[in-house]
Amino acid sequence: MTESLELAKASLARVSLDNCVKCTICETQCPIARVTPLFPGPKYVGPQAERFRNGQSVDRSLDYCSGCGICTLVCPQGVKIAEINAQARAVMKAQNGMPIRDRLITQTTLMGQAMTPVAPLANAALKVKPLRKAVEAVVGVGANSPMPKARTQSIQRWLKTRPAPTKPPTKGPLIFFTGCAGQYFETETSKHTIEVLEHIGYEVLVPKQGCCGLAEQSNGLFGGATRKVLKLCEDLNKAGTDLTIVSSSGSCAGMLKHEAHEIMGVDKEILQDVGKRTVETSEFLLELYKKGELPTDFRAIDLTIPYHQPCQVKAQGMGMPAIELMELIPGVKVVESGQPCCGIAGTYGLKKEKYEIAQAVGAQLFKMVQDTNPSLGACDTETCRWQIHKGTGAKMIHPISLIHWAYGLTDTFPSVESD
Repeated sequence: MTESLELAKASLARVSLDNCVKCTICETQCPIARVTPLFPGPKYVGPQAERFRNGQSVDRSLDYCSGCGICTLVCPQGVKIAEINAQARAVMKAQNGMPIRDRLITQTTLMGQAMTPVAPLANAALKVKPLRKAVEAVVGVGANSPMPKARTQSIQRWLKTRPAPTKPPTKGPLIFFTGCAGQYFETETSKHTIEVLEHIGYEVLVPKQGCCGLAEQSNGLFGGATRKVLKLCEDLNKAGTDLTIVSSSGSCAGMLKHEAHEIMGVDKEILQDVGKRTVETSEFLLELYKKGELPTDFRAIDLTIPYHQPCQVKAQGMGMPAIELMELIPGVKVVESGQPCCGIAGTYGLKKEKYEIAQAVGAQLFKMVQDTNPSLGACDTETCRWQIHKGTGAKMIHPISLIHWAYGLTDTFPSVESD
């Protein structure tokens, strides 16, 4: 086993399990347990089962945990339930075998590199139902699960070909961390982030960068995830070792700030340093506003927009800065979803045996979006936006895209996205 798996067997998170008083608050708030009997609940597979594991896997039902982290967030006793479950799942898969499917769907950078040069063909292929059914049968990826839309140009390529910024920076440099999806699939979000940061006076450095390893971590591949997150830290540091790192990929930012250390036990100084300097875009901009450093010469618009904060962003304890940020725009009213999870949980909802569960988890959120604004909604992470778009038909944007429009950096207002 890897060093990370050995830590999972004797984890620091395990120390917290004796604080569990069996209040079952985590059970009542678990989005998975409320829709399927296949998952007995976070208390049962977490602190309760952990007492019997002794470093071994005792119950495969824990693989139905989506890793959303809501259980840890709501626990009044501070038990690291989600972390215990993630570590136990990694041990279980190491002992019982890792499905090929789980190894394939975690290679997000390779997926982006393969799809970008043949984007029109790749997008067309993903719409062919018989092909999707064949992939489901052979690989195990759900035929109806939401898939990313390939783009013809990566962010690195766009940076090389776009016109140079005309306004010189006035606030110094910072680093932009794209995340894999922001590099290859959600390129509009990355472009908008870069252009907004430049508009308000920053020099934006975008070093060549790899994957954070989040998808591998959530599937129990701790060895590969550890190598990736440490390599990413090195990549980001090449642009500067004392600069703020901004990311519009909320879940990937969370990997640097929280999950790599708390779940996998990566205890390297470079990760601690990079994690401390990493901030999600809305969090960064709202802090500038509170210090009086954010221009607010926004265009007005009469808009009510539903907003869902992904569970992996909730777990970072930042509050909901996106709501305050968007409501700085005159005429904008944000309606928070009130739902714990959209169901996709990174790669969870892509798996054929979990697809229906993921849809059931997201059902109330989908209805809320459709009732609030069936054309447009906001959400901080990529896979959650794909899931909500699939379930509602609404175009889902990162809050930065609304700020981008409000600053007058584009005349095209976000509208319903065609499939």
